[in-house]
Amino acid sequence: MLETSARLLKLLSLLQAHRDWTGPELSARLGVSTRTIRNDVERLRSLGYPVHATPGVAGGYRLGAGAALPPLLLDDEEAVAVAVGLGRAAGGGVEGIEETSVRALTKLEQVLPSRLRRRVNALNAYTVQVRFNTPAVPPDVLTTIANAARDHERLRFDYTGHEGEVSTRNAEPYRLVHRRGRWYLLGYDVDRQGWRTFRVDRLRPRTPAGPRFSPRELPGDGDVAAYVDKGVNTAMWRYRATVLLHAPAEGARALAPGLEIEPVDENTCLLRLGGDDLNGIAVWVGYLDVDFEVLDPPELAEHVRRLSERYGRAVSGR
Repeated sequence: MLETSARLLKLLSLLQAHRDWTGPELSARLGVSTRTIRNDVERLRSLGYPVHATPGVAGGYRLGAGAALPPLLLDDEEAVAVAVGLGRAAGGGVEGIEETSVRALTKLEQVLPSRLRRRVNALNAYTVQVRFNTPAVPPDVLTTIANAARDHERLRFDYTGHEGEVSTRNAEPYRLVHRRGRWYLLGYDVDRQGWRTFRVDRLRPRTPAGPRFSPRELPGDGDVAAYVDKGVNTAMWRYRATVLLHAPAEGARALAPGLEIEPVDENTCLLRLGGDDLNGIAVWVGYLDVDFEVLDPPELAEHVRRLSERYGRAVSGR
């Protein structure tokens, strides 16, 4: 009886970890016959686990979604990862999820073995999370986008631009990206016929979802994070600037990782960046601690001039 119970737990763990299993694969993993696998599947069903079976050569077993959430089996590393993730989620980023995350973390910590609880506590105690003053996103918006991307369904939504203008967009959703406290959607804008990066806190999905689409090849050689990072640093901001840095391109890339830098010669390069505030851009470029010239826009040059006068007064004693 104990052997059967242990085998059922291991079978359940395998079904939860992998989407599809064939009978022979499960048989080899558990060291029993395929007939025993069939019997064990029936036992799991009697306990309320919705295990679906597909007949035939290409058939197999899959754990489906039921009316109630069944107990999940986690190994040590998975349990630590979930606990740490819940701790981070409790710090915000998704609207209304903080309290829920704390409740879930409390339940998990109650059943963690002491050795794992010490690991989680150490990670939380010696890890500092940088908090961003950014708009939180409702969880139902994130799940709507994620489900549409998973099912390859077009997404229609109202989008608020930098100046407050609202437009209706029709896009193929591909990836959600979390960057510096904000959520972004990488999608293909059907009406504008091009890839776009949308700030999720500025969009409101419309229902129902649009028709299904055939997935396209992702831009940026498939590196979605780098592609979105580059787009956010330029096109997503209210202002875009071009600055000539008196520094080699490689050195500038080390000072400003992720930004668009184009070599001019061995001693200078162009830096293209964006921001919602010109004064903030002026201050940030000064942080690079290299000589620079503002090429565009002219308003940025005026902000730099005013900053230089203020700094001059600070050291002159006036």
